[in-house]
Amino acid sequence: MKLYAPVLMHVPVLADKVVELLDPHPGDCVLDCTVGSAGTASAISAKIGPSGCLICLDRDDEALERARKTLASSSSRKFFHKSNFADLDNVLESLGFSSVDKIFFDLGVSRDQLYSAERGFSFISNGPLDMRMDRASPLTAADLVNGLFPDKLEDILRRFGEEHEARRIVQKIVEARSKHPIQTTLELADIIKRAVHPRRVRQRLHPATKTFQALRIAVNAELENIEEALPKAVAKLKTGGRVAVISFHSLEDRIVKNFFRDEAKAGRLRVITKKVLRPSYIEVKSNPSSRSARLRAAEKVI
Repeated sequence: MKLYAPVLMHVPVLADKVVELLDPHPGDCVLDCTVGSAGTASAISAKIGPSGCLICLDRDDEALERARKTLASSSSRKFFHKSNFADLDNVLESLGFSSVDKIFFDLGVSRDQLYSAERGFSFISNGPLDMRMDRASPLTAADLVNGLFPDKLEDILRRFGEEHEARRIVQKIVEARSKHPIQTTLELADIIKRAVHPRRVRQRLHPATKTFQALRIAVNAELENIEEALPKAVAKLKTGGRVAVISFHSLEDRIVKNFFRDEAKAGRLRVITKKVLRPSYIEVKSNPSSRSARLRAAEKVI
């Protein structure tokens, strides 16, 4: 029997702060690399007005369709493009843009994706073990769970999930998959619960959280993509242009922090956020999924 959680509308995280830091003006051209349901893009569009342009990227066809509907009444010129943001330079060139004024990345999984059982991102509800941002991509989480050598799978859980019980979890996975392929999110979550120390089952953080994060990162090559995209973003920014990035775990945030720091030392960027910005208590209370969000922004100097 499949259990489905209610689908709730995605609420953009730190949207007001993003708009404040990007400081879009009428006529600006803004690249939203992860437009999602266009909550933040709508606020940006209101600032840039009919003389501005908004370029919306996303790997997810369904997200792009939601963005089109959300932005249908906005007055700005709009371009929608299905793409991995690691390819942002080629996308801009194909659209005829040599540079843009502002660039924004939101690296999180949207609530629309998370609560869609068929997407397989979460153990909140039962669904296929998928986790692809782009459903046309060939590799799924089930492929990794059922096909990787144990040492490779353990490495993914340790590196991308910082899971200290990775070996025990992988041993249970290998034991289970030797009988039949692991196919659903709840099946995997149950295997993980049986593998970890009993005290973790009673803790607030679900024992499968880190494993699911690790698999999602691996399936979508998330860290490699942000490492590739950030230098391209700076190259495509006009002098005085700004880039803002929201990350949701320490691995992503470390990449952004170190990149901004190194570019600032080289004289190419000025870091606007001296300390990482987090959601307020009020925002977290009204939108609990925002609690792990971390926002950094920088301005191009040369």
